[in-house]
Amino acid sequence: MCCFQQPLAKYGGRHTVVALPGDGIGPEMIEHIKAIFHYSHAPINFETVQVTSEQQEGDLEIAIMAIERNGVAIKGNIETKHDDPNFKSRNVELRSRLDLYANILHCVTIPTVPTKHKNVDIVLIRENTEGEYSGLEHETLPGIVESIKIVTKPCIERIARMALEYAAINNRKKVTAVHKANIQKLGDGLFLQVL
Repeated sequence: MCCFQQPLAKYGGRHTVVALPGDGIGPEMIEHIKAIFHYSHAPINFETVQVTSEQQEGDLEIAIMAIERNGVAIKGNIETKHDDPNFKSRNVELRSRLDLYANILHCVTIPTVPTKHKNVDIVLIRENTEGEYSGLEHETLPGIVESIKIVTKPCIERIARMALEYAAINNRKKVTAVHKANIQKLGDGLFLQVL
């Protein structure tokens, strides 16, 4: 059922997690995460693989091989070079090559932090490899850009099934599908047909 499982690699009673520090504050945040696991005595070893916005020969291949071997990773943001329109985001490439189709974001209010809205507990599950997030766009003429949204029935079924299974496993009371079928009649229309 669903896609949640223990990490694959376990050596001497310890799990190995791939750490991809990335760019910006990613390396600093990964070090804090490592410290938390160290001081909590969690049975975790980290295998650090450097993947940044600066394309290095084979670094993405090494990262993918490590993630497939260990079955789990934590990743800082990998910046995307916006000055080269032909440069494919390394984040998109990782998602598509590893088929990381579901982006799960759990938003909760923290009782000790003052906020406008109280008791927020929402889980957002978004398709990560198709639709607007597939990264398929190009400039047809100077000043004219086409962004291609591809949706397929099997991937719609997969993300819907994943959302329903997540809700069942985590005792969520309701699942809401968000769409723009009023404007994107075919793409999001197919989404509604499949649901």
